[in-house]
Amino acid sequence: MRELERAFFDDRNDAGRQLAARLLAYRDAHPVVLALPRGGVSIGYEVARRLDAPLDIVLVRKIGAPLQPELAIGAIVEGNPVERFINHELVAELRVPDSYIEMEIASETREIERRRLLYFKGHRPIAVRGRTAIVVDDGIATGATMRAALGAVRRRGPSRLVLAVPVAPAHTIEDLHDAADEIVCLMAPEDFGAIGFFYRDFRQLDDQSVIAMLTTAAKERDRQAAKPSNFRTAAMASEGSSAATAGQSRTSR
Repeated sequence: MRELERAFFDDRNDAGRQLAARLLAYRDAHPVVLALPRGGVSIGYEVARRLDAPLDIVLVRKIGAPLQPELAIGAIVEGNPVERFINHELVAELRVPDSYIEMEIASETREIERRRLLYFKGHRPIAVRGRTAIVVDDGIATGATMRAALGAVRRRGPSRLVLAVPVAPAHTIEDLHDAADEIVCLMAPEDFGAIGFFYRDFRQLDDQSVIAMLTTAAKERDRQAAKPSNFRTAAMASEGSSAATAGQSRTSR
């Protein structure tokens, strides 16, 4: 099947908007949207904007197999220290030495530190304890990286953990059901191929694009926080009306 015949989303922003429409029920829960960079940030930006939610990132890095970097034998997630997930069965099958794994963990840890400083200038992650956390990406293939991300977010204490993606293989979604309280996936085909097959435009994002979206989302969040809530505005209006009525009554007396 040709890519253009299979494509379901115009680009990541289109996929994010479609995914956001499926998540509207969470808007009143005041969730936190957590995106996996880089591609997931476009998805998260659209979801966060539609849900009026803060946007943060989960920095997770895949550990690729020797000579097969696209084959994940594990992943690490930001933390102090970093959290690691290793597929021990696959490591044993491929006879990957411990020295290789430790070398890759050290290298990817440096990349995580670089990205956190670059993307957020060192600011602390948004707290998710007691809140609904929605973890998003532009798609899932094997699920190893997403499982590591979900596990790390779960340990931060959210009241509910939701995984939301535009597309993933059916068997991967099934495998991840124990890692989240709910999974929202727009497409889960048996015949998967690759994530890019489902997008007409799947060009890679650069760091500057990620920074721009995170900055815009943060500014929008600050503007919303500076506005009085609808409830507060209504209450103030009601109080003003009552005061005016009372003043008129005193005058008439």
